[in-house]
Amino acid sequence: MIKVTFFKENDNIVSVQLTGHAESGPYGHDIVCAAVSALSIGTANSLIQIAEVDLDITSDDEEGGYLLFSLPETVTLEQMETAQILLKSLVLSLESTEQEYGSYIKLYYSSKK
Repeated sequence: MIKVTFFKENDNIVSVQLTGHAESGPYGHDIVCAAVSALSIGTANSLIQIAEVDLDITSDDEEGGYLLFSLPETVTLEQMETAQILLKSLVLSLESTEQEYGSYIKLYYSSKK
């Protein structure tokens, strides 16, 4: 199962952590994994390109199944506003995925690590 945790600080999403594997299909044909990967990597890329945020990113490139990206402490108000739009879009997309494929993905919300 993929576990996605959104970490919030002052009602703003500041970090997203994804762990685990969906295992909803054979390797290379797992649509839940593909959806979650596309959404999360797309959001990280958008935060870098559109919000112009220097994200802190940690991933397990060898085994997969782990991605953490965090906004730096130095984001400006304008960057934070843009970042929140992008991150809330990720939440909505992953909530839809969870509603349809709840056996393979679970979302959590927590205070900042």
